[in-house]
Amino acid sequence: IWVSEMLQLPLVVTAQVDLLLVLVSLLAFWTRLSHLSYPNAVVFDEVYYGQFVSLYMKRVFFIDDSGPPLGHMILAFGAYLGGFDGNFVWNRIGAEYPTTVNVWSLRLLPALCGALCVPLVYLLTLELKFSHLSALGAAVLLLLENSLIVQSRFMLLESVLIFFVLLAFFSYLRFHNASWSRYIWLILSGVSCGAVVGVKYMGLFSYLLLLVVASLHTWKLIGDKTISHRNVCVQCVHRVLCLVVVPVLLYVFWFYVHLSFLNRSGPHDQLMSSAFQASLQGGLSRITRGQPLEVAYGSQVTLRSSVSQPIPCWLHSHKVNYPIRYDNGRGSSHQQQVTCYPFKDVNNWWIIKDPGRQQLVVDTPPRPVRHGDVIQLVHGMTSRFLNSHDVAAPMSPHTQEVSGYIDFNVSMPAQNLWRVDISNREAESEVWKTILSEVRLVHVNTSAVLKLSGVPLPDWGFRQLEVVADKLFKAHSSSLEWTVEEHRYGTSQEQKEREAELHSPTHIDVDRKISFWAKFVELQWKMLTVKQEESEHKYSSSPLEWITMETNIAYWLHSSTNAQIHLIGNPVSWGVGNLSLLAYQLLAVVYLLRRRRGLKDVPDGVWDQFVCLGCVCVGGWLVNFVPFLLMDKTLFLYHYLPALCYLYLLSPALLEHAHTHLLSSLTHQRALCVGALAVLLSIFLTYRTFCPLTYGSPELSAHQLQGLKWRDTWDILYRRR
Repeated sequence: IWVSEMLQLPLVVTAQVDLLLVLVSLLAFWTRLSHLSYPNAVVFDEVYYGQFVSLYMKRVFFIDDSGPPLGHMILAFGAYLGGFDGNFVWNRIGAEYPTTVNVWSLRLLPALCGALCVPLVYLLTLELKFSHLSALGAAVLLLLENSLIVQSRFMLLESVLIFFVLLAFFSYLRFHNASWSRYIWLILSGVSCGAVVGVKYMGLFSYLLLLVVASLHTWKLIGDKTISHRNVCVQCVHRVLCLVVVPVLLYVFWFYVHLSFLNRSGPHDQLMSSAFQASLQGGLSRITRGQPLEVAYGSQVTLRSSVSQPIPCWLHSHKVNYPIRYDNGRGSSHQQQVTCYPFKDVNNWWIIKDPGRQQLVVDTPPRPVRHGDVIQLVHGMTSRFLNSHDVAAPMSPHTQEVSGYIDFNVSMPAQNLWRVDISNREAESEVWKTILSEVRLVHVNTSAVLKLSGVPLPDWGFRQLEVVADKLFKAHSSSLEWTVEEHRYGTSQEQKEREAELHSPTHIDVDRKISFWAKFVELQWKMLTVKQEESEHKYSSSPLEWITMETNIAYWLHSSTNAQIHLIGNPVSWGVGNLSLLAYQLLAVVYLLRRRRGLKDVPDGVWDQFVCLGCVCVGGWLVNFVPFLLMDKTLFLYHYLPALCYLYLLSPALLEHAHTHLLSSLTHQRALCVGALAVLLSIFLTYRTFCPLTYGSPELSAHQLQGLKWRDTWDILYRRR
């Protein structure tokens, strides 16, 4: 009896369900996930991302200069759920997937993210303090946007990026508006921000926009005298921790997982330093494992240029001399050529010699070479000394020639002394170390520094890269730095025995690794500086073409029929978004001018709502569009999709603002509602019209396809029958 009194039986639980939210969510999942395995072929950029997914499955290291690793990890996780083993060659668009590849699983996670964007826009509109009707309008615009459907149904990353951006803003605004459990939302916003930047670097601009909005709210909070100083400090600290520290830690964490998981050597190793390569299983690590750590007098070494990217090259010489005269009539020393050679070769070996001694073998115990020591470099196979002098280099006449010295008795004495300058000795030590030390070789006689100019030599130099000595050099130029990659202690004084020794492999069972932070910093630098060669693409476009939708992209064409998939937006909703953007800006200017004159057309609360809408939606469009105007890279229509989502968020909210605060006449309000319904109907009809190009079915005739070419600049493919 006592228990029943305490519990107040019967227990009743009351729940509120937003049926509109449920409806748009179900429709979103239906439009994004139905028949996800069709077509059973590689679609457009799946050929690009699929290669990285295969490398993940095989735990092979790679570097993608277009973005951080989280997006690739999400795609790889979807492939893992489907049992993909990585054994598929992503070599061309349209290649059929074998039956062993679970196509549905490969595309599942991007499709889920694309579907969840629809309810997120609904909820985000509510957090901007607009009505459920406006939220429904924003959700419908996203729901019926053909380009967003296409982009989310394949193994691509835009839908993932948009999902995390919307989640970050929704979580932050929920935190800002909530009265309880609010810090859970702030943490979720910080986590989403970390994911935004972790998927694509373009997400950084949306993240910065969120920080600006949060900063404005925090500044307003600081000026609120009803809140104690202690409470203000606590809330500021919470915001910094959740919106700055958490995203930074997560960003580093994505790379920690990436580098920990991809521990095998692969095709992208050559982009990284020798130390980075040696930390991976296979590849260079098999060659360098167990090498002596400290370079000593008598060491046999190969010297790799630190700037030779993306193709590595090593200091090299061979039994061929510079021509007596070059094509332009300039003379040379006619001494032995010294170049940089992009392949492993026995002629890449050099011997570190003490200028005061004749021996070319390592002492017992070895005498290490230190920063500031003066050495000679003897070419292992020809015994020529590395030399430089006041003779112009063949391709870079403003620098000195570097040669293997030959005494022709023509009053050109040997100048073969080099001072060792270890540029990163603060991080390591004064001792020259294999792989770890970055060394500059300073010519003692002229103070010039050994440098890779990177200019290919003519046929007489076998198209190898020119090496020079330069007096006018930048203090931190990586073209001046060399790293000992392969290293052994020399044991043979005689030339014949030494040549045999240089041809033989070395191996001692010692292992050496570099820290995660060293790998993280190097990988960051490579991603930001080493760019793959850009090439013109048939479907590339300029940002200004996106606004008016003058371009499209053919994603897939059936091998024998007219069935095809195109990235084409919904022209009606695209136009609505552009008009809303223009209308908001004009209205904002009018409001600002009138408020400057002391005329307040709307109450302060409505004005704050209007300003917040502009910061999020217009600001979101700007930060996701303007940067592309400044980029010198190949761009495509799908780069515009994140900016487009902000316009779809803006349109219904601006319509509600006009209906509620600008139109006082009931007739005008009804006319606006009728016009809005007509526009929604035309958006739906346009969506249905372009569905065959969105889903790839049903197949259309050539005449029907011609009818879908609403703009002359669209490239619709068809076969005449």
